Amino acid sequence: MKKKDIKILLVDDEPDILEIVGYNLSNEGYQVITAENGQEGVKKAKKELPHLIILDVMMPEMDGIEACELIRNNPDLKNTLVTFLTARGEDYSQVAGFDAGADDYITKPIKPKVLVSKVKALLRRFKEEDVVDTMKIGNLVINRDEYKITSKGKELILPRKEFELLSLLASKPGKVFKRDEILNAVWGNEVVVGGRTIDVHIRKLREKLGDNSFKTIKGVGYKFVD
Repeated sequence: MKKKDIKILLVDDEPDILEIVGYNLSNEGYQVITAENGQEGVKKAKKELPHLIILDVMMPEMDGIEACELIRNNPDLKNTLVTFLTARGEDYSQVAGFDAGADDYITKPIKPKVLVSKVKALLRRFKEEDVVDTMKIGNLVINRDEYKITSKGKELILPRKEFELLSLLASKPGKVFKRDEILNAVWGNEVVVGGRTIDVHIRKLREKLGDNSFKTIKGVGYKFVD
């Protein structure tokens, strides 16, 4: 997919951020759509169906966390990537963002080169043409082409990073995937996230698929148990 075909929705209540980030992304060749608060952002997301949404955490009308949850509950936006802009510490906004279904976060003050690098890393998957790939492990069916899973006959919609983490672990049941291996495969070398990121996503998967599907290997990583 060419850059000119990629839509990025930027949602922030600070005009300076909209201008600076919008300029840098437009300069890279992306289509940039802007919104000044969470409510407007959700409306434009439903209308424009962007490939990536960049959400500020603290906004009037509706904050980024609530907006992200609404976006994740919309089937038409299930493949849309979401990343937060945050000036807060990891203990709140980053973990809360992952709980809401975010794929990544970008910290303020924004550095243009870091911003562009992260956006490219997030969007890289849209440039790759994947063959139809379906995995069946017991009662679990993973359709990698359509980003769908079926567990015990029930279809579940997972945020993209949860889906990719599940697909990685389930690709080799019983194999222990080290933390560094998981971070590189799911988040990419250009995206800097902490070790807690994996733990948050594993916890969400356990809530949806059951504790018995995942085993923690202390000090090493995780494995999928058939």
